[in-house]
Amino acid sequence: MTDYIEDIDELDDDDQQLYEHFRFVVDEGQKPLRIDKYMSEKMQHSSRNRIQLAADAGFIHVNDKPVKSNYKVRPHDVITLMLDRPKHDNTIEAEDIPLDVVYEDGELMVINKPAGLVVHPGAGNFHGTLINAIAWHLKDLPSFDANDPEVGLVHRIDKDTSGLLLIAKTPDAKTKLGLQFFNKTTHRSYTALVWGNFTEEEGTIEGNIARDPKDRLRMKVFSPESGIGKSAVTHYRVIERFGYVTLVECILETGRTHQIRAHMKQIGHPLFGDERYGGMEILRGNRSSTYKAFIQNCFKICPRQVLHARTLGFVHPKSGEQMDFTSELPEEMDRLIAKWRIYINGTTNDTFEEN
Repeated sequence: MTDYIEDIDELDDDDQQLYEHFRFVVDEGQKPLRIDKYMSEKMQHSSRNRIQLAADAGFIHVNDKPVKSNYKVRPHDVITLMLDRPKHDNTIEAEDIPLDVVYEDGELMVINKPAGLVVHPGAGNFHGTLINAIAWHLKDLPSFDANDPEVGLVHRIDKDTSGLLLIAKTPDAKTKLGLQFFNKTTHRSYTALVWGNFTEEEGTIEGNIARDPKDRLRMKVFSPESGIGKSAVTHYRVIERFGYVTLVECILETGRTHQIRAHMKQIGHPLFGDERYGGMEILRGNRSSTYKAFIQNCFKICPRQVLHARTLGFVHPKSGEQMDFTSELPEEMDRLIAKWRIYINGTTNDTFEEN
């Protein structure tokens, strides 16, 4: 329900046509519960505040009648979200968008995604996505339907993350590849530039990941004992040190939303250039005008979180062969790293903090 009940206006016309967007039937054993709390639990991409606004605007109906947010749901209640605009047609259309296909056979594709390309259609991005491009690439393959959830993406990476993605062309391939991800038998490593200088050469970050209650576009790390979120494990290794920032390899044991970004933020090393997690601020180094100008130039060279899905390994779903792929760093990351090398080589008198 992301963005469905954003910017709601009060209803001022009893005859205004409304369109059903979501429908729930309350379970038999449901105890009395405020409808705003009930719906926020059912629709995890919408905040309780937005649901309250929808109820105040007359958009939340129970048994075909509008209710307020303090209404308490009862067993067998039929709850509907009725909005003043038709539900968006989510049909995936084929669009002629260039694809960097690293490997392809009858079962699967491995694609090298550029930063800035949204992976899957969603709120605000119903066209121009990787899935639209795949639909075009496979438009002459009768057995592939981009709208069929039994084929397509096996995993995802963020819009502003570059690198390798795995696509299943058949239901059998998606099932078998999905099991490998679920059983953690795949191998995925990422290259990231993060703020700060590690004292150790390698380490492991463990902590549950769930949506941040204060910012639903961001993920937050919770202790495993909290019972909040899903368990997540990230292993990291230092590749190269630049004093104020560090180039690291991250190996995922799990694959949660924003896992590397949230985990690195949690240990005090946000990804360089990651605006959502605080990485667009100067977090290390002096405050001289020269240094500030250098950092701003770095942000311009690579204007996104510096994260690249570099390697991908899995067992082929049909042949049983081990498949391993590597994607070289994109040009903007190479330029950024080279700039840091030049800067550090010319800053021999600085003492870098070890944190």
